[in-house]
Formats: sequence, structure tokens, C-alpha cells
Amino acid sequence: MKIEGKRVLVTGGAGFVGSHLVDILATSNHVTVLDDFSVGTHENLSSSPNVAVVRGDVRDRDGIEAAVKQSDVVFHLAVVCLRVSIPDPMASHLVNDLGTLNLLLAALDSRVQRFVYVSSSEVYGTAKRAPMDEDHPLNPMTPYAAAKLAGEAYTHSFHRTYGLPVTVVRPFNVYGPREHADGPSGELIPRFVARAVAHKPLVVFGDGLQTRDFTWVGDTVRGILMAAECDGLVGDCVNIARGQEVSVLQVAHLVQELFGTRVPIHHDADRPGDVRRHLAGVERARSHMGFAASVGIEEGLSRYVDWVRSLPGQPSTGLESEEARNWQLASATGA
Repeated sequence: MKIEGKRVLVTGGAGFVGSHLVDILATSNHVTVLDDFSVGTHENLSSSPNVAVVRGDVRDRDGIEAAVKQSDVVFHLAVVCLRVSIPDPMASHLVNDLGTLNLLLAALDSRVQRFVYVSSSEVYGTAKRAPMDEDHPLNPMTPYAAAKLAGEAYTHSFHRTYGLPVTVVRPFNVYGPREHADGPSGELIPRFVARAVAHKPLVVFGDGLQTRDFTWVGDTVRGILMAAECDGLVGDCVNIARGQEVSVLQVAHLVQELFGTRVPIHHDADRPGDVRRHLAGVERARSHMGFAASVGIEEGLSRYVDWVRSLPGQPSTGLESEEARNWQLASATGA
């Protein structure tokens, strides 16, 4: 199914990954963004006339029904993040599980043409074997990962029971412009770069030998769209990843190289629920939809640092934009 000329709903569309997905969808579709703006921002959103914004909460079934009813395709990215789930598992459950069920019920009532659930590589837990293909054992290590897996189960059940055309995608460790550098949603690469900009040590949890499959956000959203259009993946799941294993310590060293001066590395205690190894199996994405992520970690980090440096008013020179204010906060708080 080609997603062109469609009415598309993107939950969490004002967030990091969601806003990039909105950007590519809006070139040939009418897109509605549903977001509660607890994490996402208006600054992330395209000014395209093809983009409409609805402030809403996926926990409120009545509130989301109208948006779903006017949609042909639903991309569900609204989420409570991993680090919030550890102190508050109920918040994760209500958004990540109940919210997903609410959307599925509304999608079924409205007979949407495609429902795309954006899950997470966290459902696998630490690799039992590598690369981790879609048949790898599922062993969530945090309440967030458990909630995302429950969302997957709900999504597949609606296909098996009611025939709802669904696809589950599992992105791996997405990074790039607009990614959060501060607060619970702050992730490794923007935190490292924020601290390097501020001439602060790069904080590595544990020995730093834990690995991730870092995937450039442009590749990720291209893969999500290709999966949504692939009829052969209806009722199935697919990894979206670069297929390159990179250690946290290697990322720290690459950040040091990019900033020209040696920013020190500080090792802290292990974090609870931290997976040890991730490397995606990408054969299903390649064989079913011809997808391959094109940006490696060296190129992606360089692009990301260029984006940071392009923000209006660098962190030390009177910040103006929302992105720049976030960078100031991340540096000031030692995020």
C-alpha cells in the first residue's frame, strides 16, 4: 500500500522521532499530529499546510476517537520513556499499554487501512545471540520494555482476532537532530555532545563496553514508512536498524575526536535495567522491503555535532531557540 494522498495520524508526532516522520509524511499526505506536549514541542513541527496539530492524550479514548476516525493510516509513537518507567511503572503502563489499546479500539471502529505500532528494541533485553533477529527471545528488563512488549501483543491480537491490518516496527537506538539532551528522555549521544560543548566529562555508566545499534533518525523514519507500505509485513514485526554494533565507550572516544580537545571520560555506577548488548538482525527489512540504513556512526555523529553547532546562539552565547535552551539546561544540570 502506497502512503500517498492519505489522511495520516501520528501520535507523539511532536517528539524526536515522530516529528521527523511527520516531515516526510507531510510531503504527500495530510498529517494530523496528536501529542500532549509533555515531551514534544511545537518547535519540532513542520510549518507545512499539510500538518494539523491536536493536543490530546492517548489515555483518553473519547478524546482520540475523532482524530482516528478522520485517518486512513495511524502511526503510534506516543510513549512514556524508559527512565520514567523505572520510578513510575504505572505511568508507563497507562500510556504505553492502555493508550495503545485505546488507539487500537478506535482504529478498529474506524476501519483504518494500516496501523503501525512503533515498538522498541528494548523488548529483546540483552542479546542471547547476535545479531538479534525478530525471532530472538523477548526478555524485557524494565517496566518500559515490558509495556512496549504488551503493546506489541495487543497490536498483533487485533490483527489475529479482528483482521486489523497492523505492522510492528522495532527501532534500535535512534539518534539525530531534535533528540533530547536533558531530563528523563535525554539519551546517550546528545548528553555526551552537550557535555563536550560545555567542557565537562563524558559520563559512562559501568565499564562502557555495553553495545548498541545506533541508527540515524533519517534512516529510522525512512524504514518506518517503508515498513508501513510493505503489504508483506502486515501482521508481522520488523527491526529497523543500521546493523552495526558500537560500544558506549567507542561513542565517547568518537565524541572526543570530534571536539578536537580531549574531553575526559568519567565512569559511574551501572544503571538499573541497562542491557549489555544490542546488535540488530536486519535481513527481514532488507528482504521484505529493500531497506538498508545508510549512515554509519562516524558520519552520523559528525552530522549531529554540525546540527548542534548550527543552533541559534551556541550554548555559551545567549540562547534563543527551544533546542538551544534545552542544550543550556543539559549542560547546566550535568545531564
